[in-house]
Amino acid sequence: MRVLVTGATGLIGGAVVARLIEAGHGVVAVARRTGHVRRSVPDARWLALDIATMTEPRHWLPHLAGVDAVVNCAGVLQDSPRDSTQSVHVDGIGALFAACERTGLRRVVQISAMGVDRHAATDFSRTKLAGDNALMQLDLDWVILRPSVVLGPAAYGGSALFRGLAVLPLLPVMPDAGPLQVVQLEEVVATTLFFLSPGAPSRLALDLAGPDRLSFAEMITQYRGWLGWPEPRFVRMPGPIAALLFRLGDVAGWLGWRPPLRSTARHEIRHGAVGDPRRWTELTGIVPRSLRAALASRPAPVQERWFAGLYLLKPVIFVVLSLFWIATGALSLGPAYPAAIRLAQEAGAGSSSGVLVLAGGLADIAIGIGIAFRRTSRAALWAAFAVSVFYLITLTVTLPLLWTDPLGPLLKIAPILALNLVALAILEDR
Repeated sequence: MRVLVTGATGLIGGAVVARLIEAGHGVVAVARRTGHVRRSVPDARWLALDIATMTEPRHWLPHLAGVDAVVNCAGVLQDSPRDSTQSVHVDGIGALFAACERTGLRRVVQISAMGVDRHAATDFSRTKLAGDNALMQLDLDWVILRPSVVLGPAAYGGSALFRGLAVLPLLPVMPDAGPLQVVQLEEVVATTLFFLSPGAPSRLALDLAGPDRLSFAEMITQYRGWLGWPEPRFVRMPGPIAALLFRLGDVAGWLGWRPPLRSTARHEIRHGAVGDPRRWTELTGIVPRSLRAALASRPAPVQERWFAGLYLLKPVIFVVLSLFWIATGALSLGPAYPAAIRLAQEAGAGSSSGVLVLAGGLADIAIGIGIAFRRTSRAALWAAFAVSVFYLITLTVTLPLLWTDPLGPLLKIAPILALNLVALAILEDR
């Protein structure tokens, strides 16, 4: 069987692609960016497509040639300059479903989300439900899977956040957080493959929920124990502070990052994600495991502890680096301008001192802004590294006495270089 999988670099999509290949199926994997994945998963046929622009059935028809089934794992949590819930969940995916009907491709599995049929409180839920409804109106053998929060070995979204919060000895508990019946990634993938098999039931929507209702604090406590740390002390987070964190997440989303805490997540967390797994088990024979059992089946290796420790530090590192470079440039062009001119003249710049200080200040500000935006952050980090090395070499040659300055201006370049390398190492989130 040949299966087209959308959202193929996401948490669920990536696992579905791997499992299909392991089972001997051909895979056409669709993702917006496919750079390194082409090398790490070479057995799939990768297509770099932006679903938000694939809004007509004709856009999909060439890619469905020879395809026997479709699994849609594409999803957008919240609108931003680079993401549109309407364009992905409704327009683009709706066009794919219509193209399936036009070509006679029957089997479609749609990964939706638990609760969208009960409380469509956000654009995410409303558009997911609209995509589900568009599929149900077509003459296809469709299956809609609505999982709760999906957790697994890969650290994406919620599963990454739970790991990161588990590091904190004082755990801030979000106000108004509903209970969750988290479900394991491998069980969602196994269910997807079950419904791709010949003769599997179709034209049904199914909730995928774990066996236990857990509070936010209970989940973090279980992750903390899995990582080998004692139980945390709980601190209730005031509502205004929680609201500020979600708003800061929105700002990060507009800059191109994918923080799990955004306004959409805030509304979804209030409703929780609970359901009855009995029908799922009756149809498929799959018995969902509890979070405790799933974690116990795979002891946490050292890289998990590293990731957990770095997760909440990542935004701090990028904010600090961005503000450092912007502030450095602003100071050199503002209150520190006379001192910068004197330093340039001492280094032998002469009449060019003003131009050099202006160029250096603007370059520093541009680097800081570049680090803040996800799309340009890698290039900006390398530029910051190169500029720091340039400053180090140039000032060593022209003003070697700075090495003995009691404030250590040249010595302080070393930790900045090291922090740049750390930022580059943890830049990718999938």
